[in-house]
Amino acid sequence: MTDLIVKRRALITAGAGLLLAGCDRVAQIPAARKILFAGEDMHYGLQRALQDRGALAPEYRPDQMSPIFRANGTRDPGTPAYAAMVANNFADYRMTIDGLVAQPLSLSLAQLASMPARRQITRHDCVEGWSAIGQWQGPMLGTLLKAAQLKRSARYIVFTCADLYNGAPYYESIDTIDAFHPQTILALKMNGAPLDVAHGAPVRLRVERQLGYKHAKYVTGISAVASLDGIGKGKGGFWEDNVDYDWYAGI
Repeated sequence: MTDLIVKRRALITAGAGLLLAGCDRVAQIPAARKILFAGEDMHYGLQRALQDRGALAPEYRPDQMSPIFRANGTRDPGTPAYAAMVANNFADYRMTIDGLVAQPLSLSLAQLASMPARRQITRHDCVEGWSAIGQWQGPMLGTLLKAAQLKRSARYIVFTCADLYNGAPYYESIDTIDAFHPQTILALKMNGAPLDVAHGAPVRLRVERQLGYKHAKYVTGISAVASLDGIGKGKGGFWEDNVDYDWYAGI
């Protein structure tokens, strides 16, 4: 299983690097997309069957952190609502947790910051072909889902974000296995400082066993659902819906 994961990571990194392109340009080349994302169902099934559900992604020492950590994807949602939140230092920010939960929640940034936090130094692997090591800090997603009393019928966790595409909020999703993984956190800090706008302020998802496009930025809402049908185009995320990226991007 380890060899399979390593080979997949190497293929993605090498292929994307040769293309010298960002996520959108890679997606415009059908042959490249086929190579990068072939075998999703097999990979997902094998990893789930053979890998310890609690296996940790590698963590690093402070001296191994990258001097520069690139901002990927959207660098500023650019909407009036988001600009207003930035202007008042996110004092009016609220994160909602709803769907298949017994106790829906609406949490301020201060409430999130008051929760027990996990700090981890991990490597971000982007489908564009680059990686960087950074430190992330924030509450574990599992802690919030437990507080909301997640129902047994929930299978997926959907993240709604402040950035818009064609008028609709950006979204991403993971399953409940990854949601309760100890390294899956809602990061409020990067490298010891509050997240900046380019890196997803005020809250971004870190799901360390998956590729970077799964790490949604500008998270404003979390919904527990039984199915991804009817959400966006039903494939589980913006990139999955629009350029056929894998829903499961395990590394």
